[in-house]
Amino acid sequence: MVTKGTVSGIISNIVTIVVDGPVFQNEICYILLDDTRLMAEVIKVEGKQAFVQVFESTRGLKVGAIAEFTGRMLEVTLGPGMLSKNYDGLQNDLDKMDGVFLRRGQYTYPLDKESEWSFSPLVKIGDEVESADWLGEVEENHQKLKIMVPFNFKGKGVIKSIKQEGVYSIETTIAVITDAEGKDHEVNMIQRWPVKIPMLNYKEKPRPYKLLETGVRVIDTLNPIVEGGTGFIPGAFGTGKTVLQHAISKQAEADIVIIAACGERANEVVEIFAEFPNLIDPHTGRTLSERTVIVANTSNMPVAAREASVYTAMTMAEFYRAMGLRVLLMADSTSRWAQALREISNRMEELPGPDGFPMDLSSIISNFYGRAGHVVLNNGKEGSITFIGTVSPAGGNLKEPVTENTKKVARCFYALEQRRADMKRYPAVNPTESYSKYIEYPEFKEYIEKEINEDWIPKVNEIRTRLQRGKEIAEQINILGDDGVPTEYHVTFWKSELIDFIILQQDAFDKVDAVTSLERQEAILNIVIDICHTDFRFDDFNEVMEYFNRIINVCRQMNYSEFESEKYDSYYKRLQELIEERKVKVEN
Repeated sequence: MVTKGTVSGIISNIVTIVVDGPVFQNEICYILLDDTRLMAEVIKVEGKQAFVQVFESTRGLKVGAIAEFTGRMLEVTLGPGMLSKNYDGLQNDLDKMDGVFLRRGQYTYPLDKESEWSFSPLVKIGDEVESADWLGEVEENHQKLKIMVPFNFKGKGVIKSIKQEGVYSIETTIAVITDAEGKDHEVNMIQRWPVKIPMLNYKEKPRPYKLLETGVRVIDTLNPIVEGGTGFIPGAFGTGKTVLQHAISKQAEADIVIIAACGERANEVVEIFAEFPNLIDPHTGRTLSERTVIVANTSNMPVAAREASVYTAMTMAEFYRAMGLRVLLMADSTSRWAQALREISNRMEELPGPDGFPMDLSSIISNFYGRAGHVVLNNGKEGSITFIGTVSPAGGNLKEPVTENTKKVARCFYALEQRRADMKRYPAVNPTESYSKYIEYPEFKEYIEKEINEDWIPKVNEIRTRLQRGKEIAEQINILGDDGVPTEYHVTFWKSELIDFIILQQDAFDKVDAVTSLERQEAILNIVIDICHTDFRFDDFNEVMEYFNRIINVCRQMNYSEFESEKYDSYYKRLQELIEERKVKVEN
Protein backbone atom coordinates (compact mmCIF):
# COMPACT_ATOMS: atom_id res chain seq x y z
CA MET A 1 0.00 0.00 0.00
CA VAL A 2 1.29 3.45 -0.97
CA THR A 3 1.77 5.90 1.91
CA LYS A 4 -0.07 9.19 1.45
CA GLY A 5 -0.07 12.45 3.37
CA THR A 6 -1.36 16.01 3.48
CA VAL A 7 0.68 19.21 3.55
CA SER A 8 0.55 20.94 6.95
CA GLY A 9 3.30 23.60 6.64
CA ILE A 10 5.38 25.34 3.95
CA ILE A 11 8.65 27.28 4.42
CA SER A 12 9.99 28.04 0.90
CA ASN A 13 10.98 24.60 -0.49
CA ILE A 14 10.77 22.81 2.93
CA VAL A 15 7.30 21.30 3.29
CA THR A 16 5.86 19.50 6.33
CA ILE A 17 3.56 16.55 5.55
CA VAL A 18 1.34 14.59 7.95
CA VAL A 19 1.55 10.97 6.77
CA ASP A 20 -0.83 8.01 7.16
CA GLY A 21 1.78 5.27 6.99
CA PRO A 22 5.51 4.45 7.12
CA VAL A 23 8.08 6.68 5.37
CA PHE A 24 11.89 6.49 5.45
CA GLN A 25 14.79 8.93 5.26
CA ASN A 26 15.59 10.16 1.71
CA GLU A 27 12.36 8.64 0.30
CA ILE A 28 10.94 10.37 -2.77
CA CYS A 29 7.38 11.68 -2.83
CA TYR A 30 5.23 13.72 -5.22
CA ILE A 31 3.09 16.65 -4.01
CA LEU A 32 0.02 17.41 -6.14
CA LEU A 33 -0.37 21.08 -7.15
CA ASP A 34 -3.30 21.52 -9.57
CA ASP A 35 -2.29 19.36 -12.56
CA THR A 36 1.41 19.32 -11.61
CA ARG A 37 3.32 16.72 -9.55
CA LEU A 38 6.21 18.27 -7.60
CA MET A 39 9.05 15.92 -6.76
CA ALA A 40 10.41 16.05 -3.19
CA GLU A 41 12.79 14.15 -0.88
CA VAL A 42 12.27 13.26 2.79
CA ILE A 43 15.03 14.88 4.88
CA LYS A 44 13.59 14.41 8.38
CA VAL A 45 10.88 12.28 10.05
CA GLU A 46 9.30 13.12 13.44
CA GLY A 47 6.37 10.90 14.50
CA LYS A 48 3.65 11.30 11.87
CA GLN A 49 5.36 14.36 10.35
CA ALA A 50 7.71 14.10 7.41
CA PHE A 51 9.81 17.13 6.41
CA VAL A 52 10.52 17.10 2.69
CA GLN A 53 12.60 19.32 0.40
CA VAL A 54 10.87 20.05 -2.89
CA PHE A 55 13.09 20.06 -5.98
CA GLU A 56 10.94 22.77 -7.61
CA SER A 57 9.46 26.15 -6.75
CA THR A 58 6.59 25.79 -4.23
CA ARG A 59 4.86 29.00 -5.32
CA GLY A 60 1.05 28.54 -5.05
CA LEU A 61 1.25 25.38 -2.90
CA LYS A 62 -1.46 25.28 -0.19
CA VAL A 63 -1.86 23.54 3.14
CA GLY A 64 -4.00 20.43 2.62
CA ALA A 65 -2.39 19.44 -0.69
CA ILE A 66 -2.05 15.66 -1.19
CA ALA A 67 1.35 13.93 -1.23
CA GLU A 68 2.08 10.41 -2.50
CA PHE A 69 5.18 8.51 -1.36
CA THR A 70 7.00 6.18 -3.76
CA GLY A 71 8.87 3.86 -1.40
CA ARG A 72 12.11 4.58 -3.33
CA MET A 73 15.06 6.91 -2.76
CA LEU A 74 16.30 9.48 -5.28
CA GLU A 75 17.76 7.25 -7.98
CA VAL A 76 19.56 7.66 -11.26
CA THR A 77 18.79 5.52 -14.29
CA LEU A 78 22.01 4.20 -15.78
CA GLY A 79 22.72 2.51 -19.08
CA PRO A 80 23.89 3.05 -22.67
CA GLY A 81 22.86 6.40 -24.15
CA MET A 82 24.16 8.75 -21.44
CA LEU A 83 27.25 10.04 -23.26
CA SER A 84 26.91 13.49 -24.93
CA LYS A 85 23.72 14.10 -22.92
CA ASN A 86 22.87 17.25 -20.96
CA TYR A 87 21.02 16.51 -17.71
CA ASP A 88 19.75 18.53 -14.80
CA GLY A 89 20.44 17.56 -11.16
CA LEU A 90 17.55 15.06 -11.13
CA GLN A 91 18.79 13.45 -14.38
CA ASN A 92 16.07 14.90 -16.58
CA ASP A 93 17.24 15.05 -20.19
CA LEU A 94 17.35 18.80 -20.91
CA ASP A 95 17.38 18.26 -24.68
CA LYS A 96 13.93 16.60 -24.50
CA MET A 97 12.37 19.62 -22.82
CA ASP A 98 10.43 22.27 -24.70
CA GLY A 99 11.19 25.98 -24.74
CA VAL A 100 13.99 28.10 -23.32
CA PHE A 101 12.92 27.87 -19.66
CA LEU A 102 12.31 24.77 -17.53
CA ARG A 103 8.67 24.20 -16.66
CA ARG A 104 7.69 23.23 -13.15
CA GLY A 105 6.78 19.58 -12.73
CA GLN A 106 8.25 18.60 -16.12
CA TYR A 107 10.33 15.40 -15.86
CA THR A 108 11.84 13.45 -18.74
CA TYR A 109 13.26 9.93 -19.04
CA PRO A 110 17.08 10.09 -19.13
CA LEU A 111 17.68 7.29 -21.66
CA ASP A 112 16.37 6.60 -25.16
CA LYS A 113 14.11 3.54 -25.15
CA GLU A 114 13.87 3.46 -28.97
CA SER A 115 17.63 3.26 -29.68
CA GLU A 116 19.15 -0.14 -30.37
CA TRP A 117 22.61 -1.29 -29.35
CA SER A 118 24.92 -3.90 -30.78
CA PHE A 119 25.39 -6.38 -27.92
CA SER A 120 28.24 -8.90 -27.53
CA PRO A 121 28.03 -11.44 -24.64
CA LEU A 122 30.99 -11.90 -22.28
CA VAL A 123 29.56 -14.84 -20.28
CA LYS A 124 28.00 -18.20 -21.15
CA ILE A 125 25.20 -20.33 -19.68
CA GLY A 126 26.24 -21.91 -16.37
CA ASP A 127 28.77 -19.19 -15.41
CA GLU A 128 28.67 -18.02 -11.79
CA VAL A 129 28.23 -14.24 -11.36
CA GLU A 130 27.66 -11.62 -8.64
CA SER A 131 26.61 -7.96 -8.57
CA ALA A 132 28.44 -5.67 -11.07
CA ASP A 133 30.00 -8.62 -12.98
CA TRP A 134 30.19 -8.00 -16.74
CA LEU A 135 27.56 -9.85 -18.82
CA GLY A 136 28.35 -8.29 -22.17
CA GLU A 137 29.32 -5.09 -23.89
CA VAL A 138 27.92 -2.49 -26.28
CA GLU A 139 29.64 0.35 -28.09
CA GLU A 140 28.60 3.98 -27.59
CA ASN A 141 30.45 6.83 -29.31
CA HIS A 142 33.42 4.48 -30.00
CA GLN A 143 33.60 3.65 -26.26
CA LYS A 144 33.16 0.03 -25.09
CA LEU A 145 30.54 -0.01 -22.32
CA LYS A 146 29.77 -3.02 -20.15
CA ILE A 147 26.33 -4.44 -19.37
CA MET A 148 26.49 -5.61 -15.76
CA VAL A 149 24.67 -7.78 -13.25
CA PRO A 150 22.33 -5.44 -11.29
CA PHE A 151 24.19 -3.67 -8.49
CA ASN A 152 21.50 -4.65 -5.96
CA PHE A 153 21.77 -8.39 -6.79
CA LYS A 154 22.40 -10.35 -3.56
CA GLY A 155 24.99 -13.17 -3.30
CA LYS A 156 26.06 -15.45 -6.17
CA GLY A 157 23.95 -16.38 -9.16
CA VAL A 158 24.16 -18.65 -12.22
CA ILE A 159 23.56 -17.59 -15.82
CA LYS A 160 20.41 -19.41 -16.99
CA SER A 161 20.25 -17.72 -20.40
CA ILE A 162 22.18 -15.03 -22.29
CA LYS A 163 21.36 -13.31 -25.58
CA GLN A 164 23.57 -14.04 -28.54
CA GLU A 165 25.40 -11.31 -30.40
CA GLY A 166 22.83 -8.98 -31.92
CA VAL A 167 21.04 -5.63 -31.81
CA TYR A 168 18.71 -4.96 -28.85
CA SER A 169 16.99 -2.05 -27.10
CA ILE A 170 17.80 -1.14 -23.47
CA GLU A 171 14.57 -2.75 -22.20
CA THR A 172 15.21 -6.13 -23.89
CA THR A 173 15.96 -8.95 -21.44
CA ILE A 174 19.52 -9.87 -22.31
CA ALA A 175 20.11 -12.43 -19.53
CA VAL A 176 18.30 -14.49 -16.91
CA ILE A 177 20.18 -15.15 -13.66
CA THR A 178 19.14 -17.80 -11.12
CA ASP A 179 20.01 -16.81 -7.54
CA ALA A 180 21.04 -19.11 -4.65
CA GLU A 181 17.37 -19.64 -3.69
CA GLY A 182 16.45 -20.79 -7.20
CA LYS A 183 14.61 -17.60 -8.16
CA ASP A 184 15.07 -16.26 -11.72
CA HIS A 185 15.98 -12.59 -12.32
CA GLU A 186 15.56 -11.00 -15.74
CA VAL A 187 18.31 -8.50 -16.59
CA ASN A 188 18.21 -5.75 -19.22
CA MET A 189 20.67 -2.91 -19.99
CA ILE A 190 19.19 -0.51 -17.41
CA GLN A 191 20.58 -0.05 -13.88
CA ARG A 192 19.02 2.02 -11.08
CA TRP A 193 20.93 3.21 -8.05
CA PRO A 194 20.21 5.67 -5.16
CA VAL A 195 22.46 8.72 -5.51
CA LYS A 196 23.21 9.14 -1.79
CA ILE A 197 24.56 5.58 -1.36
CA PRO A 198 28.12 4.83 -2.60
CA MET A 199 28.60 1.83 -4.92
CA LEU A 200 30.84 -0.70 -3.18
CA ASN A 201 30.86 -3.25 -6.00
CA TYR A 202 34.63 -3.72 -6.14
CA LYS A 203 37.22 -6.00 -4.51
CA GLU A 204 39.60 -3.42 -3.04
CA LYS A 205 40.40 0.27 -3.08
CA PRO A 206 44.20 0.71 -3.00
CA ARG A 207 45.97 4.04 -2.73
CA PRO A 208 46.16 5.69 -6.19
CA TYR A 209 49.60 6.25 -7.72
CA LYS A 210 49.39 6.63 -11.56
CA LEU A 211 50.03 10.19 -12.73
CA LEU A 212 47.03 11.76 -14.48
CA GLU A 213 48.51 13.74 -17.35
CA THR A 214 46.58 17.01 -17.82
CA GLY A 215 48.92 18.96 -20.12
CA VAL A 216 48.92 21.85 -17.59
CA ARG A 217 52.54 22.35 -16.41
CA VAL A 218 51.76 23.90 -13.02
CA ILE A 219 49.76 20.72 -12.22
CA ASP A 220 51.77 17.93 -13.90
CA THR A 221 55.23 19.24 -12.97
CA LEU A 222 54.73 20.99 -9.66
CA ASN A 223 51.53 19.61 -8.07
CA PRO A 224 50.65 16.34 -9.81
CA ILE A 225 47.27 14.66 -9.46
CA VAL A 226 46.84 10.91 -9.94
CA GLU A 227 44.21 8.68 -11.54
CA GLY A 228 41.65 8.25 -8.77
CA GLY A 229 42.97 11.28 -6.89
CA THR A 230 41.10 14.23 -5.41
CA GLY A 231 41.85 17.92 -5.79
CA PHE A 232 40.18 21.27 -5.49
CA ILE A 233 40.63 24.73 -6.97
CA PRO A 234 39.69 27.64 -4.67
CA GLY A 235 39.87 31.22 -5.86
CA ALA A 236 38.07 34.54 -6.02
CA PHE A 237 35.81 35.49 -8.94
CA GLY A 238 37.76 36.13 -12.12
CA THR A 239 40.90 34.18 -11.15
CA GLY A 240 40.27 31.46 -13.75
CA LYS A 241 38.70 28.48 -11.89
CA THR A 242 36.28 27.54 -14.65
CA VAL A 243 38.89 28.04 -17.42
CA LEU A 244 41.36 25.78 -15.57
CA GLN A 245 38.65 23.13 -15.10
CA HIS A 246 37.75 23.27 -18.80
CA ALA A 247 41.45 22.93 -19.76
CA ILE A 248 41.83 19.86 -17.54
CA SER A 249 38.62 18.23 -18.84
CA LYS A 250 39.72 18.82 -22.46
CA GLN A 251 43.25 17.51 -22.06
CA ALA A 252 43.30 14.95 -19.25
CA GLU A 253 44.00 11.29 -19.95
CA ALA A 254 40.49 10.06 -19.11
CA ASP A 255 37.98 7.76 -20.85
CA ILE A 256 34.88 9.60 -19.60
CA VAL A 257 34.48 13.23 -18.48
CA ILE A 258 31.53 14.23 -16.29
CA ILE A 259 30.97 17.92 -15.61
CA ALA A 260 28.71 18.81 -12.68
CA ALA A 261 27.76 22.46 -13.01
CA CYS A 262 26.30 22.62 -9.50
CA GLY A 263 25.50 26.25 -8.99
CA GLU A 264 27.48 27.81 -11.83
CA ARG A 265 26.12 30.99 -13.35
CA ALA A 266 23.92 30.28 -16.33
CA ASN A 267 26.26 32.00 -18.83
CA GLU A 268 29.15 29.73 -17.78
CA VAL A 269 27.03 26.63 -18.33
CA VAL A 270 25.92 27.88 -21.75
CA GLU A 271 29.63 28.21 -22.58
CA ILE A 272 30.10 24.48 -21.85
CA PHE A 273 27.03 23.52 -23.93
CA ALA A 274 28.23 25.66 -26.83
CA GLU A 275 31.96 24.86 -26.67
CA PHE A 276 32.22 21.15 -26.00
CA PRO A 277 30.43 19.87 -29.14
CA ASN A 278 32.89 21.86 -31.27
CA LEU A 279 36.09 20.95 -29.44
CA ILE A 280 38.26 18.20 -30.87
CA ASP A 281 39.39 15.56 -28.40
CA PRO A 282 43.23 15.41 -28.71
CA HIS A 283 43.19 11.70 -27.76
CA THR A 284 40.61 10.43 -30.26
CA GLY A 285 40.44 13.14 -32.94
CA ARG A 286 36.63 13.26 -32.58
CA THR A 287 34.49 15.80 -30.72
CA LEU A 288 35.02 16.05 -26.98
CA SER A 289 31.29 15.84 -26.26
CA GLU A 290 31.30 12.17 -27.38
CA ARG A 291 32.86 11.14 -24.06
CA THR A 292 31.30 13.85 -21.91
CA VAL A 293 28.20 13.92 -19.70
CA ILE A 294 27.01 17.30 -18.38
CA VAL A 295 24.89 17.61 -15.22
CA ALA A 296 23.76 21.22 -15.00
CA ASN A 297 22.07 22.95 -12.11
CA THR A 298 22.69 26.66 -12.35
CA SER A 299 22.61 29.03 -9.39
CA ASN A 300 19.10 30.24 -10.30
CA MET A 301 17.59 26.71 -10.22
CA PRO A 302 15.85 25.41 -7.08
CA VAL A 303 18.19 24.96 -4.15
CA ALA A 304 17.28 21.30 -3.48
CA ALA A 305 18.07 20.20 -7.04
CA ARG A 306 21.43 21.97 -6.75
CA GLU A 307 22.20 19.94 -3.65
CA ALA A 308 21.28 16.69 -5.47
CA SER A 309 23.24 17.39 -8.68
CA VAL A 310 26.72 16.52 -7.34
CA TYR A 311 25.44 13.18 -6.04
CA THR A 312 23.82 12.45 -9.41
CA ALA A 313 27.13 13.13 -11.19
CA MET A 314 29.15 11.02 -8.71
CA THR A 315 26.77 8.03 -9.10
CA MET A 316 27.16 8.24 -12.90
CA ALA A 317 30.94 8.28 -12.42
CA GLU A 318 30.78 5.17 -10.16
CA PHE A 319 28.73 3.41 -12.85
CA TYR A 320 31.45 3.98 -15.48
CA ARG A 321 34.19 3.09 -12.97
CA ALA A 322 32.51 -0.31 -12.45
CA MET A 323 33.17 -0.90 -16.19
CA GLY A 324 36.91 -0.50 -15.65
CA LEU A 325 37.04 3.02 -17.14
CA ARG A 326 38.99 6.11 -16.04
CA VAL A 327 36.51 8.83 -15.14
CA LEU A 328 37.26 12.50 -14.56
CA LEU A 329 34.58 14.28 -12.53
CA MET A 330 34.63 18.10 -12.37
CA ALA A 331 32.31 19.95 -10.00
CA ASP A 332 31.81 23.70 -10.32
CA SER A 333 31.26 25.08 -7.77
CA THR A 334 31.16 23.04 -4.56
CA SER A 335 30.76 26.33 -2.63
CA ARG A 336 27.30 26.77 -4.11
CA TRP A 337 26.51 23.14 -3.29
CA ALA A 338 27.53 23.90 0.32
CA GLN A 339 25.36 27.05 0.22
CA ALA A 340 22.40 24.86 -0.82
CA LEU A 341 23.11 22.63 2.21
CA ARG A 342 23.23 25.78 4.38
CA GLU A 343 19.88 27.04 3.10
CA ILE A 344 18.20 23.70 3.77
CA SER A 345 19.79 23.45 7.24
CA ASN A 346 18.69 27.01 8.13
CA ARG A 347 15.11 26.38 7.01
CA MET A 348 15.07 23.24 9.16
CA GLU A 349 16.12 25.51 12.07
CA GLU A 350 19.12 23.28 12.84
CA LEU A 351 21.93 24.53 15.04
CA PRO A 352 24.26 26.44 12.67
CA GLY A 353 28.02 25.89 12.45
CA PRO A 354 30.67 28.45 11.34
CA ASP A 355 29.26 31.03 8.84
CA GLY A 356 25.81 29.42 9.15
CA PHE A 357 26.87 26.18 7.38
CA PRO A 358 25.58 22.85 8.79
CA MET A 359 27.46 21.51 11.81
CA ASP A 360 28.25 18.31 9.92
CA LEU A 361 29.60 20.08 6.80
CA SER A 362 33.03 18.50 7.34
CA SER A 363 31.67 14.93 7.29
CA ILE A 364 29.36 15.66 4.27
CA ILE A 365 32.34 16.92 2.22
CA SER A 366 34.57 14.09 3.48
CA ASN A 367 32.01 11.37 2.61
CA PHE A 368 31.49 12.83 -0.84
CA TYR A 369 35.20 13.11 -1.71
CA GLY A 370 35.68 9.60 -0.28
CA ARG A 371 33.51 8.17 -3.10
CA ALA A 372 36.23 9.03 -5.65
CA GLY A 373 39.30 6.81 -5.95
CA HIS A 374 41.08 4.02 -7.76
CA VAL A 375 39.52 0.53 -7.40
CA VAL A 376 40.28 -3.08 -8.31
CA LEU A 377 37.11 -4.77 -9.59
CA ASN A 378 36.03 -8.33 -8.79
CA ASN A 379 37.46 -9.54 -12.12
CA GLY A 380 40.87 -7.96 -11.42
CA LYS A 381 40.40 -5.02 -13.84
CA GLU A 382 40.97 -1.46 -12.60
CA GLY A 383 38.82 1.67 -12.75
CA SER A 384 39.12 5.14 -11.26
CA ILE A 385 37.26 8.38 -10.49
CA THR A 386 39.43 11.48 -10.32
CA PHE A 387 37.48 14.25 -8.65
CA ILE A 388 38.37 17.96 -8.93
CA GLY A 389 36.01 20.50 -7.41
CA THR A 390 36.18 24.29 -7.48
CA VAL A 391 35.47 26.43 -4.44
CA SER A 392 34.31 30.06 -4.72
CA PRO A 393 35.11 31.60 -1.33
CA ALA A 394 33.46 34.97 -0.73
CA GLY A 395 36.01 37.73 -1.33
CA GLY A 396 38.74 35.16 -2.05
CA ASN A 397 38.97 34.31 1.68
CA LEU A 398 40.65 30.88 1.84
CA LYS A 399 39.98 30.60 5.58
CA GLU A 400 36.21 30.18 5.20
CA PRO A 401 34.56 26.82 6.22
CA VAL A 402 34.08 25.21 2.76
CA THR A 403 37.74 25.76 1.76
CA GLU A 404 39.05 24.69 5.18
CA ASN A 405 36.93 21.50 5.29
CA THR A 406 37.78 20.60 1.69
CA LYS A 407 41.47 21.07 2.48
CA LYS A 408 41.23 18.30 5.08
CA VAL A 409 40.11 15.66 2.56
CA ALA A 410 41.39 16.69 -0.89
CA ARG A 411 44.96 15.61 -1.63
CA CYS A 412 45.71 18.36 -4.16
CA PHE A 413 45.26 22.05 -3.47
CA TYR A 414 45.44 24.52 -6.38
CA ALA A 415 45.14 27.98 -4.80
CA LEU A 416 44.21 30.60 -7.39
CA GLU A 417 45.49 34.03 -6.40
CA GLN A 418 43.88 37.35 -7.27
CA ARG A 419 47.27 39.11 -7.41
CA ARG A 420 48.62 36.65 -10.02
CA ALA A 421 45.43 36.97 -12.04
CA ASP A 422 45.72 40.79 -11.94
CA MET A 423 49.32 40.46 -13.19
CA LYS A 424 47.98 38.23 -16.05
CA ARG A 425 50.09 35.30 -14.87
CA TYR A 426 47.81 32.46 -15.96
CA PRO A 427 46.99 29.86 -14.75
CA ALA A 428 46.93 32.00 -11.59
CA VAL A 429 47.90 29.07 -9.32
CA ASN A 430 50.01 30.28 -6.40
CA PRO A 431 53.09 27.99 -6.57
CA THR A 432 54.09 28.32 -2.92
CA GLU A 433 50.58 28.00 -1.38
CA SER A 434 49.48 25.07 -3.57
CA TYR A 435 50.52 21.48 -2.92
CA SER A 436 50.05 17.86 -3.91
CA LYS A 437 50.28 15.22 -1.18
CA TYR A 438 50.69 12.47 -3.81
CA ILE A 439 54.28 13.56 -4.44
CA GLU A 440 55.12 12.20 -0.93
CA TYR A 441 53.62 8.73 -1.56
CA PRO A 442 56.27 6.00 -2.02
CA GLU A 443 54.03 4.31 -4.68
CA PHE A 444 53.95 7.56 -6.67
CA LYS A 445 57.72 8.07 -6.37
CA GLU A 446 58.28 4.52 -7.61
CA TYR A 447 55.91 5.10 -10.55
CA ILE A 448 57.61 8.40 -11.55
CA GLU A 449 61.11 6.89 -11.30
CA LYS A 450 59.98 4.08 -13.60
CA GLU A 451 57.91 6.16 -16.09
CA ILE A 452 60.01 9.37 -16.25
CA ASN A 453 63.33 9.28 -14.35
CA GLU A 454 64.83 9.18 -10.84
CA ASP A 455 65.78 12.86 -10.86
CA TRP A 456 62.27 14.17 -11.52
CA ILE A 457 61.01 14.58 -7.94
CA PRO A 458 64.30 16.03 -6.54
CA LYS A 459 64.25 18.59 -9.41
CA VAL A 460 60.60 19.50 -8.67
CA ASN A 461 61.44 19.97 -4.98
CA GLU A 462 64.36 22.20 -5.96
CA ILE A 463 62.04 24.29 -8.18
CA ARG A 464 59.65 24.77 -5.24
CA THR A 465 62.51 25.84 -2.96
CA ARG A 466 63.78 28.35 -5.55
CA LEU A 467 60.29 29.84 -5.96
CA GLN A 468 60.00 30.30 -2.19
CA ARG A 469 63.45 31.91 -2.04
CA GLY A 470 62.53 34.21 -4.96
CA LYS A 471 59.38 35.30 -3.13
CA GLU A 472 61.42 36.19 0.00
CA ILE A 473 63.95 38.22 -2.02
CA ALA A 474 61.12 40.04 -3.88
CA GLU A 475 59.81 41.21 -0.48
CA GLN A 476 63.31 42.38 0.50
CA ILE A 477 63.68 44.32 -2.79
CA ASN A 478 60.26 45.97 -2.21
CA ILE A 479 61.38 47.16 1.23
CA LEU A 480 65.06 48.04 0.60
CA GLY A 481 64.92 48.96 -3.11
CA ASP A 482 66.98 47.53 -5.98
CA ASP A 483 70.22 49.09 -4.67
CA GLY A 484 69.64 47.77 -1.15
CA VAL A 485 70.25 44.08 -1.91
CA PRO A 486 73.36 42.40 -3.37
CA THR A 487 73.54 41.56 -7.10
CA GLU A 488 73.55 37.80 -6.34
CA TYR A 489 70.14 38.27 -4.66
CA HIS A 490 68.86 39.76 -7.92
CA VAL A 491 70.23 36.73 -9.78
CA THR A 492 68.39 34.35 -7.41
CA PHE A 493 65.18 36.38 -7.82
CA TRP A 494 65.38 36.35 -11.62
CA LYS A 495 66.03 32.62 -11.67
CA SER A 496 62.75 32.19 -9.77
CA GLU A 497 61.05 34.53 -12.30
CA LEU A 498 62.40 32.31 -15.11
CA ILE A 499 60.69 29.30 -13.45
CA ASP A 500 57.48 31.34 -13.15
CA PHE A 501 57.41 32.55 -16.76
CA ILE A 502 58.55 29.31 -18.41
CA ILE A 503 57.01 26.53 -16.30
CA LEU A 504 54.11 28.04 -14.35
CA GLN A 505 52.64 30.34 -16.98
CA GLN A 506 50.87 28.81 -19.95
CA ASP A 507 48.83 30.22 -22.81
CA ALA A 508 45.47 28.43 -23.00
CA PHE A 509 44.67 30.15 -26.31
CA ASP A 510 47.83 29.05 -28.12
CA LYS A 511 47.51 25.77 -30.01
CA VAL A 512 51.02 24.56 -29.03
CA ASP A 513 51.42 26.01 -25.53
CA ALA A 514 47.91 25.03 -24.34
CA VAL A 515 48.90 21.36 -23.95
CA THR A 516 52.36 20.23 -22.87
CA SER A 517 53.24 16.55 -23.05
CA LEU A 518 55.19 14.94 -20.21
CA GLU A 519 58.20 14.47 -22.51
CA ARG A 520 58.21 18.20 -23.23
CA GLN A 521 57.66 19.08 -19.55
CA GLU A 522 60.75 17.03 -18.72
CA ALA A 523 62.76 18.93 -21.36
CA ILE A 524 61.56 22.33 -20.05
CA LEU A 525 62.35 21.32 -16.45
CA ASN A 526 65.89 20.23 -17.44
CA ILE A 527 66.54 23.49 -19.35
CA VAL A 528 65.37 25.62 -16.42
CA ILE A 529 67.31 23.59 -13.83
CA ASP A 530 70.49 23.82 -15.92
CA ILE A 531 70.15 27.64 -16.10
CA CYS A 532 69.52 27.78 -12.34
CA HIS A 533 72.71 25.75 -11.72
CA THR A 534 74.79 28.05 -13.97
CA ASP A 535 76.88 30.85 -12.43
CA PHE A 536 76.74 34.17 -14.31
CA ARG A 537 78.87 37.34 -14.05
CA PHE A 538 77.15 40.72 -13.63
CA ASP A 539 78.33 44.20 -12.63
CA ASP A 540 74.98 45.50 -11.34
CA PHE A 541 71.27 44.62 -11.01
CA ASN A 542 70.30 46.37 -14.28
CA GLU A 543 72.44 43.90 -16.23
CA VAL A 544 70.73 41.00 -14.40
CA MET A 545 67.21 42.17 -15.32
CA GLU A 546 68.09 42.92 -18.96
CA TYR A 547 69.89 39.58 -19.44
CA PHE A 548 67.21 37.38 -17.84
CA ASN A 549 64.46 39.13 -19.81
CA ARG A 550 66.28 38.08 -23.00
CA ILE A 551 66.54 34.49 -21.76
CA ILE A 552 62.83 34.45 -20.79
CA ASN A 553 61.83 35.77 -24.24
CA VAL A 554 63.78 33.03 -26.03
CA CYS A 555 62.35 30.33 -23.71
CA ARG A 556 58.81 31.61 -24.31
CA GLN A 557 59.32 31.39 -28.05
CA MET A 558 60.42 27.78 -27.51
CA ASN A 559 57.15 27.14 -25.62
CA TYR A 560 55.21 28.48 -28.63
CA SER A 561 57.12 26.26 -31.10
CA GLU A 562 56.32 22.65 -31.96
CA PHE A 563 58.48 20.36 -29.81
CA GLU A 564 61.78 19.38 -31.49
CA SER A 565 60.83 21.20 -34.73
CA GLU A 566 63.38 23.25 -36.69
CA LYS A 567 62.00 26.43 -35.15
CA TYR A 568 62.29 24.94 -31.64
CA ASP A 569 65.87 23.79 -32.29
CA SER A 570 66.88 27.25 -33.58
CA TYR A 571 65.56 28.91 -30.40
CA TYR A 572 67.33 26.28 -28.28
CA LYS A 573 70.58 27.07 -30.11
CA ARG A 574 69.99 30.80 -29.52
CA LEU A 575 69.42 30.05 -25.80
CA GLN A 576 72.75 28.20 -25.53
CA GLU A 577 74.53 31.16 -27.13
CA LEU A 578 72.87 33.53 -24.64
CA ILE A 579 73.97 31.38 -21.70
CA GLU A 580 77.55 31.31 -22.96
CA GLU A 581 77.60 35.16 -23.07
CA ARG A 582 77.69 35.57 -19.30
CA LYS A 583 78.51 32.12 -18.06
CA VAL A 584 81.35 32.00 -15.55
CA LYS A 585 84.09 29.85 -17.08
CA VAL A 586 85.57 27.28 -14.72
CA GLU A 587 89.33 27.08 -15.12
CA ASN A 588 90.96 23.67 -14.96
